[in-house]
Formats: sequence, C-alpha cells, structure tokens
Amino acid sequence: MKILVGEQIKKLDRYTIEHEPVESIDLMERASEAMAQIVAQKTDGEKLLVFVIGKGNNGGDGLAMARILSHAGMECYVIMASPLDELSEDCRYNFDRLPEEVKLIDAIPPLCEEYEIVVVDALLGSGMRGKPAGEYKEWIDKINDCGHYVISIDLPSGMKTEFGNDPDFVVHADLTLTIQFPKLAMLLPEAGECCGEMEVVPIGLDEEFVENVSTPYAYVTSDLICDFIKQRPKFSHKGTYGHTLLVCGSEGMFGAAVLATNAALRSGCGLVTTHVPHNGGISINCNAPSAIVSLDPAGYFSKLPSDLDKYTSVGVGCGLGQSRCTTKALKKLLKRSRCGIVLDADALNIISRNPEFQNLIPSGSVLTPHPGELKRLVGEWSGESDKIERASGLAVKLGAVVVVKGACSMICMPDGRVYFNSTGTSGMAKGGSGDVLTGLLAGLMARGYGAEEASLLGVYVHGMAGEKAADYYGKEAMNSSDIIDFIGDAFGEMY
Repeated sequence: MKILVGEQIKKLDRYTIEHEPVESIDLMERASEAMAQIVAQKTDGEKLLVFVIGKGNNGGDGLAMARILSHAGMECYVIMASPLDELSEDCRYNFDRLPEEVKLIDAIPPLCEEYEIVVVDALLGSGMRGKPAGEYKEWIDKINDCGHYVISIDLPSGMKTEFGNDPDFVVHADLTLTIQFPKLAMLLPEAGECCGEMEVVPIGLDEEFVENVSTPYAYVTSDLICDFIKQRPKFSHKGTYGHTLLVCGSEGMFGAAVLATNAALRSGCGLVTTHVPHNGGISINCNAPSAIVSLDPAGYFSKLPSDLDKYTSVGVGCGLGQSRCTTKALKKLLKRSRCGIVLDADALNIISRNPEFQNLIPSGSVLTPHPGELKRLVGEWSGESDKIERASGLAVKLGAVVVVKGACSMICMPDGRVYFNSTGTSGMAKGGSGDVLTGLLAGLMARGYGAEEASLLGVYVHGMAGEKAADYYGKEAMNSSDIIDFIGDAFGEMY
C-alpha cells in the first residue's frame, strides 16, 4: 500500500472528484459513511458520542458522521469549535443537515458513571501547517484532558502528515480512522503514539492515480506479502529449501544463538547449522535438536566453519561479542561469503568500529539495527526525516536492505524505497526479539527469498507472531521465545 505525502494527498482527492466524477460533498459522504460504520462497531452502538468539529473538511466529515449515526439511533452531540461563518462550504452544508436529535453543546461532558462517552475528534485535518494555536490548541488540550475514549478522523488533530510533530500539540487518540492509507507521521516515533490503534478506511479514491503517483514510501500489508509467498511442492526434500548458517553466541550469550536457531527452524528452510563456541554446543543440541552444530575451537567466534560455500544464507551477530579475534573472523566471513548475509547486533557494532568493513558486505545482504545501532552506523540525526534519509542512504550505498527495528519497523531498500511494517506489539520490546528476527530472516533467505522479499515477509510474520504471543500471554508477560511458538500460526494466515 503506497503512502502519499504532502500535496499528493490533496491531488488524489481532486483527481477522484474530477475523473470519477463525483461531487466533493458526495465523496465526503462516502468517507463519512465508511467511518461511521466503524465507529458504530467499535462503540457497540451504545455509547454517547460527542463530536468536536473544526471549520474545514475534517469537520465536515465529523458532522456527516454525527447525522448518520444519529439516524442509526445513537445519541450524538456536536461542539462547534469555530464560528459558523468560518466553515468551509462542505462543512457548512453538513452542519445545515444535522437532524434535530443532534444537540449542540459548548463543552465536553465530564466523566460519569451512568453512561460512557466517546469523543470524536474532527477538529483539524491533513492540511495542518505549523502548530495549532488559540482556540484550536485549547480544544486539543481539552480533548486530551477529558478522560474519555477518543476517536480521531483521518489523523489526530494537530498532527502534520509527515515530519516536525510535537506530541504536546496533538490530540492523543485511542483510535485513528485514517482515510485510504496511513499518513507517514503515524508510523514514526516522533508522534505516532498519538494515533493509538490505527485503522485504514478505504473510500474508493482513484486507483489509477495511486498506481501512477511516485512515492518512496509504502505500508506492508498481507496483500503485498501474499503476492510473493512461496508454496512447497509435493515432491520436494530438505535440499530443495536451502541451508542457512548462523554464527552466534559467546560466553554468557548462548541464549541468543538458541533463539536465532529455533526461529530459523520455523522459517521453512531445509537445514540450519549453528556455529557456536565449543562450550555452547550443548545449548543448541538440547534446545534445538533439529539443527546441525558447528563448533568453534575457541570460546568465541574465531574460525570460519568448513565448506562455507554449501550454505545458501548466513546470519551473524546474535550474542557474538566484539573481541579482536571475532573482529578478524567476521572480516574473513564477509570476504568469503558467496551469499546474502543477515547482520545483526555485535556484527553491526564491529562494522561500526571498522567502517571499512562496509565495503566487504555482499550485495543482497540485510542489516537489522535497532535505533542505537543505526546511530553507530550512520551518525546522529536531526529528526525523523534525517533518520530516514541516512538509513535509506546506507541501504543504497551497500546495495543491501536495512531494517530499522521498532514499532512500525522501517525497511529501507537498495533502490531508495522505504516500507513501514503494519504488524507487531509493544510486548515484543524484550531482550531476544531481534535474535528471533535474525534467525527468521536468514532462514527465509536460505529458503529462496531474495533479501527484499525476505525482509518484508520476515518482519511482517515476526510482528504477527508477536501479536499472537501477546494475545496468549499478555504484553507484559510474553517473552522473545514465545514469538517463535507463534511463527507457524502467522505463516498459516498467509496461505
């Protein structure tokens, strides 16, 4: 799913109006009906709804929704945050259509034990420039302080569609109903938390325009994944599905090797070999008996496994350590490898300390830094726009995929495209989750996926498995090994 930015969002509306053709007020009605249906479902049709209305088309959407939901039998109230003579044409049209049952009020009602109130934020839309001030800032503060469940229309009021957002000037929604596609700001840590749960609401905007418009940004959904997921032929064998090598572990960090190994075993690849220090073999044998163990003669990564050419992918870095001998061994591995490598954790830290190693990374590899590791690779950034530019620039420079881990993990492609993942949960913010991702990605690359497809599929499935683990154990109680247990269920939804 493409993510449009800036003027592209307005142009898409105008193009749809001109080429469908459809009147702007009818397009607003279409959007309002779709969002009203979701609001009714989310609130069970029983809550008292208070709409906070601005003067633009976002306010017009809110007024149309109040009318539609009132006709459906819900109790709706409207607060007009601007004088009537300042309303846009379509907003005024929908104000005039409000039924008598929709009452105008001046303030958000306080919390009450007798009934539950839902506030619908229709104050400011995607045309926001600068920071809200005056009465709009006051209303944003009132919404944030009211204590009620808040639903924002298209995006939380006060939020700009891309960069430069200050959470103190943005509505903090519990649910955001975003029209047609997510806005880039919703996927960035700068103010993405303000969106709460996000639901994309398709309203039939012109598909030809979206197909032809150029944007580097996209959102990873199941539709994209299902377009390239591989099937398993009936007459196949373990050699059909590749052989991954994982180079992991050091004293006190063999758990990272176990996590990566078990994730690789869930990836669908045919064979998994894990190269660990000599005193770590028993950890792999006991916890991942399906894997082959390759033992390093030292208590750390010091020597390459024999016959390196037989592997169809390599994953390196999980719990590896950064000793001088390990640094030399990693350099040899980068030089000798004839396949894509997944580089994580200490492998990335070693490369950060030895930037000349970047020239040795094989094309078609994947780097999986968390934000701290990314800073060590590309330097400090001045804001989210600069971060994206630096991460994307690194991917282009290396001819590799750079996966920046986090909420809505960012997947930077070698051609400059940037994808944002749609799955995952804050319950995955636990030690070892990245090791699971490394093993899964390495296994997928051994299985026959290229670096780009493996990254999109692996990050998506990793996040979905995390969601399922959180549903079962709870976000607080789940841990990284639980993610592995649900990888199979996540794959099952792809077929």
